[in-house]
Amino acid sequence: MSELLNILNTPEFQSKETLKRQLHQLGITSGDALMVHSSLKSMGWVAGGAQAVVEALMETVTDAGTLIMPAQSADNSDPVYWMEPPVPENWHQPIRDELPAFDPFLSGMRGMGKIAECFHRHPLTIRSPHPSHSFIAWGRQAADWMSEQPIDDSFGKRSPLAKMMQAHVKILLIGVGFDSCTALHYAEFVQEHRVTSPQGAAILLDGKRVWQTYDCVEMDSDRFPEIAKAFPGNIVEGSLGQAQIRLAEMKPLVEFGIDWLRTQPAPEST
Repeated sequence: MSELLNILNTPEFQSKETLKRQLHQLGITSGDALMVHSSLKSMGWVAGGAQAVVEALMETVTDAGTLIMPAQSADNSDPVYWMEPPVPENWHQPIRDELPAFDPFLSGMRGMGKIAECFHRHPLTIRSPHPSHSFIAWGRQAADWMSEQPIDDSFGKRSPLAKMMQAHVKILLIGVGFDSCTALHYAEFVQEHRVTSPQGAAILLDGKRVWQTYDCVEMDSDRFPEIAKAFPGNIVEGSLGQAQIRLAEMKPLVEFGIDWLRTQPAPEST
């Protein structure tokens, strides 16, 4: 959508201050821990764009709270799995040999959106160390929650999500669906009968760039909307800018997801 169309489809002026009022109306306040997944274009035209959204979120939760966003860099992965787009097969090994190592400051994100990209640029944002499945956070719990993320347990019991499960974290979806809800990957990672596949990423190990292979849990975020639909708890719906939002408590949603996945195994592919 062009910027002109975005303006024409925005019936009223929107700014950081109008967003902050809406966030307060949704019950988000100082001291909250908030994990945000977002689509800037869904919000309509906002004066200041992504920066205004990030500042509105930070000023609402304040540094007494914690703001978290996924910062996944899926292009730091084994190219044998790349499909959007694929690369020539004879490039696979050269990519494994030459791809730059994950750097929490330099490595880009893939598919996380302009709001997350803007948040990453804030000088006090801390990024977790996983080469493919990192998070970024700012605020009271950021340093603790982002401190470790094992390469083979990116969303499991030793991940930032596990620490968040011990706290009172809210999930805010801005113009995106529950298929974007990263927290529900925890429900997949803690399953007793989980399937893994070989994976790899470029990392720094003892100061040297290496291609690290590991086993990664197979994930299927297409099932997450089914979990949310079946969830008996409260999911608040509302608006932020022109975007439809959904707001849910992380722990009860994920705990329900753990049980749901245990009793609703994915159909076997034929």
